Amino acid sequence: MSIICQEITDPQEMQACFALRHAVFVGEQHVEPTLELDGMDTECRHFALKDDGKIIATCRVRRMGSAAKIERMAVAKNSRRRGIGHELMKYVLHDLMSAGEFQLLKLSAQSDAVPFYERLSFQKRGPEYMEAGMPHYEMVREL
Repeated sequence: MSIICQEITDPQEMQACFALRHAVFVGEQHVEPTLELDGMDTECRHFALKDDGKIIATCRVRRMGSAAKIERMAVAKNSRRRGIGHELMKYVLHDLMSAGEFQLLKLSAQSDAVPFYERLSFQKRGPEYMEAGMPHYEMVREL
């Protein structure tokens, strides 16, 4: 097992990230494909965790002024509950914090994922709301 986290810029690897997101959000969670591929991917940075060269987790980061919003966090079904998402998030958080250009990190967490993000020092902000047919919370981490 050879695990590596990295920013994704290669077009083929980007397609593998999109395929994983599609499998998780559209296939498993029944999100409308037009909501999942929202046209904002070109303005985002993309990250992935690979196991023996295969992308098994991905997310994107979108700049929003002095904040960075972490979005589209997806882990392959057979790779969950192994700390894969945590490893990818640690890598992304380190990258964003070391850049020194953001004052705030934001994300929209599915309600059942709130404890996962709380362990990474994110805090809920505001009431639960519906997004893509699922309950979510806005979460933030100040830098």
